[in-house]
Amino acid sequence: MKKRLFVLLLVAVLLVGGVYAYSAVGETRRSTVTIDRSEYDRLLKYEKLDEVMQYIKAYYYKEPDTDEMLDYAVQGMLSALGDPYTFYYDAKAWQEMWEEEEGEYTGIGVQILANYEDQTVKLTRVFRDTPAEKVGMRKNDILYRVEDIEVTAETMQAAVNVMRGEVGGSVEVEVIRGEEHITFNIVRDTIHTNNVDYAMLADNVGYVILYQFSTDTLVSDFNTAMDALEAQGATSIILDLRDNPGGWVEDAVSVADRFLDRKMVVYSKTRYSSETDKHYTKSGADEIPLVVLVNENSASSSEILTGALQDYKRATVGGTQSFGKGIMQYVLGLSDNETGIQLTYCEYFTPNGNSVHGIGITPDVVVEMPEDMTYAALEVGDMSDPQLTAAWEEAVRLAQ
Repeated sequence: MKKRLFVLLLVAVLLVGGVYAYSAVGETRRSTVTIDRSEYDRLLKYEKLDEVMQYIKAYYYKEPDTDEMLDYAVQGMLSALGDPYTFYYDAKAWQEMWEEEEGEYTGIGVQILANYEDQTVKLTRVFRDTPAEKVGMRKNDILYRVEDIEVTAETMQAAVNVMRGEVGGSVEVEVIRGEEHITFNIVRDTIHTNNVDYAMLADNVGYVILYQFSTDTLVSDFNTAMDALEAQGATSIILDLRDNPGGWVEDAVSVADRFLDRKMVVYSKTRYSSETDKHYTKSGADEIPLVVLVNENSASSSEILTGALQDYKRATVGGTQSFGKGIMQYVLGLSDNETGIQLTYCEYFTPNGNSVHGIGITPDVVVEMPEDMTYAALEVGDMSDPQLTAAWEEAVRLAQ
């Protein structure tokens, strides 16, 4: 089961404890709800919120939008945790998030990743045949502004909400490319995402790209790609996880299941317990030689998969140090069935007990990308890519 839990969000309401309360006029007795002392003490913590709400309702010079106020109250509560991976989905964002999970959504066609150290947000992928590609946006552009929102790691979700919008509507986006600021006016469209690409390289080296661990068909598409390459005679595989920002943990475990026979892929620790929530592969595994490619944008579930394959020496890992997102989040639907939150609940570790958060995974073979290829738009299997070339050489060697 994917990490999709449902919880009840308690909107702050002050209840009066005891069996009876009295009105101010005539001391007319009226019944109230009876609660135990611990519940009463808990609700008292929210008294200030309700007090402010009552003042606004009584005195604010315009009719307040209380639903929007509650949205912002929830956002503020989550922001106070100081965790950029914990945030609120309002009704619109919640619906759009699940649309993207289905592989189709409205937007401009980019994948982005935030750096929480310097607060920058950069493009890690520009989808093919999308509005973003047509106007000339490129991988590694720094997303600087969306309409009037200055984009940082903290405002990224708000910027995403604006870029999603309606089909046919336009959005102004400013990026930084090197020393240059470039502004695009982009017309939104329906975006169809593919999260798996594959090709056969020279010397029977199969090449599979996983762009992110998302969409309902990711695992089946991956296995289809593997089956097709092996049917064509692949004697080794390159699994490219570069720029893959992660996604569902279960999908990473399912991909690992192709290569690991009854092995623990990852375990986690919460604030209440250690070595809990262990994930294992099933019986049976493909023994084809394997090379995994990662880079500084490979995060989360990408690192879970890479860490397991590296710990068990099932694959040679090449590329550059990975991103270092070693924590997991629940995606929780709230009681209104229209909104939700993403909430960090644990830190995860590789099978050998290695921490990833803030560290990343070090490749077995480090291969840097030259600066002049920072904004290069490479086709699938383009051997002018030095990291792919190095991975191909290793894959040929492993197959011998």
